[in-house]
Amino acid sequence: MRVLGIDCGGEYTGYGVVEQDDCGSLHHCCSGAIHLSPRHALEIRLKKICEGLTEIIGAHSPEQVAIEDVFYAVNAKSALKLGHVRGVAMLVAAQAGLEVVAYSPLSIKSAVVGYGKAEKSQVQIMVARLLDLPAPPEPADAADALAIAICHLHTAGTLRRQHAASR
Repeated sequence: MRVLGIDCGGEYTGYGVVEQDDCGSLHHCCSGAIHLSPRHALEIRLKKICEGLTEIIGAHSPEQVAIEDVFYAVNAKSALKLGHVRGVAMLVAAQAGLEVVAYSPLSIKSAVVGYGKAEKSQVQIMVARLLDLPAPPEPADAADALAIAICHLHTAGTLRRQHAASR
């Protein structure tokens, strides 16, 4: 299974494609971040996210998309901007015919680090270990996106095994 993880953000939107083979091994396909200039109007930033994610989906053909679930923001303005970005990410996935699954920050960190309140640096280090990367992914938004994809692959694998056992 190949999953695109998206870490929605107002300045950087991280992305990461991870594939899990039949043996359960994880493989890094691509990762990075779409940089959004705060000087541009919101609609221009959203268009850039749309184009960037559409290009990534076209180039890497993920089977599913995983994003971070809504969480409480420091202020309403930040929450609204994040909501716009999440909406665009979900729309791009839906237009490509892909299912979107959302995970809480606590679930993501627990799946990758084993501790739901882990620091960003711990997530980066564990993502690098799990994907056998030579260094932690940069920027941190890319590592977060990879962590979201890994979380989904681990969760989906567990659900498949439980479903098979219940038959």
